[in-house]
Amino acid sequence: MDAGLLAALGAAVVWGVYLFVLKRAFSGYSPAALTVAINAAALGWFLAATGLTVGFGDAAAGLAGLLDPRRFAVVAVTTLGTAAAFVLFLRAIDEGAVSYVAPINKVVPMFVLPLEVGLLGQVLAPVQVAGVVVTTLAVYVANYEPGGFFAPFARAARSRPAQLALASAACYAVADVGKRVALQELAIPGTLWVPLLLVGVAVVLLPAALRSSFEATRRDAPKFLAAGALVALGEHLTTVAFAALPASVASPVINTQAIVAVVLGGVLLGERHFRLRLAAAVLAVVGVAMIAG
Repeated sequence: MDAGLLAALGAAVVWGVYLFVLKRAFSGYSPAALTVAINAAALGWFLAATGLTVGFGDAAAGLAGLLDPRRFAVVAVTTLGTAAAFVLFLRAIDEGAVSYVAPINKVVPMFVLPLEVGLLGQVLAPVQVAGVVVTTLAVYVANYEPGGFFAPFARAARSRPAQLALASAACYAVADVGKRVALQELAIPGTLWVPLLLVGVAVVLLPAALRSSFEATRRDAPKFLAAGALVALGEHLTTVAFAALPASVASPVINTQAIVAVVLGGVLLGERHFRLRLAAAVLAVVGVAMIAG
C-alpha cells in the first residue's frame, strides 16, 4: 500500500479516537483552555520525536522562509481557521452527541469547493456536484426523526450543536485550503509545519485560556499527555498524507474519522439513534469522496 495512503488511513483512525476521547474524558473544560493544554502536550511529544529521528535542520531552514509575506499570510489564515474550527467543534460536542455532531462536521468539502473554485481556479466535475448533494443528504439523515420531510432541516436550523458543527466545518475548510497551499505550493517542511500549527493555535487561544482555571488541568495531567500524543501523531500522519498524496485523495480518506467517532460513541456511550447517525457518517464520507474525486 502507498505510504501516503497508509498515513491517511492512520490519521483517520487517530482523529476518530481523539474525537471520542474529547467527549469522554474532557467534559467541563473551556474550549480555549483545553486546546492550549492539549497542544502544549502535543508539541512536547512532537519535538521529542523529531529531535530524536529527524533533527531541526529542515525546520530551521524553513523558518527563515516565513519572512515572505505570502507564506506568513497562509500560515496566519490557516492557524486562525484551525483555532476557530476546533473551538467551535468542542462546543458542539459539549452540547450534543458525538454521533450527531461528527457527521455534520465532516461536510467540510461543501465549503472547500467554492473556495478552491474562487481562489485556485478548480473546475467542478458532475460527480463533485453529486457529492454536494450526498453530503447535504448526510446532514438530513443526521437530523432525521419521525415527522415531516423538512423536519430534519428545521431541526438543524434550530439545533445549537448542528449550527456549531457547520460553522466549524466552514472554518476547517479555510484551514484545509491553507494547508494545501502551505504543504504543496509553498513546500513548507513538515518538521516546521506541525509545530507552527500547534503553537499558532495555542497562541491565538491563550488569552481566553488564561481566563479559565487550570487547577483541573494539573490534576488530569496524564489525560492531557495521552490526548497530546494522539494530536501529535494525528498531525504528523496528516502532514505526511498531504505531502505525499493529492489533497483530493488525502482529504476524503482522513475524513473517514467520522465513522470511527460514530461507532465509538454509539457502541461505548450508547448514544441515541446510532444506526441513523452511522448511516449519516457513511453518507458524509461518500459525499466527501465524490466531491474530492
